[in-house]
Order: sequence, then structure tokens, then C-alpha cells
Amino acid sequence: MNKLKNLLANYPFLKFLANRYILVLIVFIVWVLFLDNYSYLEHRVLDKEIEEIEDNIKYYKTEIKKDSASIKHLKNNDRVEKYAREKYYMKRENEDIYIIEYEDDKQTEKVNNNN
Repeated sequence: MNKLKNLLANYPFLKFLANRYILVLIVFIVWVLFLDNYSYLEHRVLDKEIEEIEDNIKYYKTEIKKDSASIKHLKNNDRVEKYAREKYYMKRENEDIYIIEYEDDKQTEKVNNNN
């Protein structure tokens, strides 16, 4: 008991911390911030996940708009033919296709494939 009195005499702020209401308040704050299932740290992690998911939603909505615009363009037969020729190197009968590749294109493809 004497050691406790000496400690309180040397450090007056400990007297404030010895109050039971303050102790309960400190325990409650520690519990809420770190130990509870709905703690502040858990909320931060969940908020980050929500932000990532919302960013994904925005990205996919823009991609859907782009794709639906492409689909509208491809409803025309001339556009379908042009797309097939450019993308898949398709050709008509009795027609020859020559594919020209440049050195710069090959190097950029290698760099993109390595990433």
C-alpha cells in the first residue's frame, strides 16, 4: 500500500487514472476501437473494400456503355464485315491479304506481354 501511495505522490496524473469511471471509460474505448467485432479498424478495412467495389462498378458500367455502342455499330452488315477484316483478318473469296508488321510494333508487343 505504501508503494501505491508513493507512486501517487510521485506521479499525480495516476490519481486521475485511478478513478473507476475513468478506468471503465478507458476499457470501453479500447474495446470499441480494437477488440469488438464492429471495431474501428474493421470498419476501415470494410470501407476500403466498399470503395474498391464502387470503383469496379463504375469501370464495368463504362465498359458496358462502350460494348453496347459497339453492338449498335455492328448491327450494320458493312460494319460487321469491316470489323471482321480488321480484327480477325478475314477475307472474301479470290482476295489476298498482306499483313505488314513493323519493328516498333513487335517491340511494344513484347514489352506489353512481359508486364
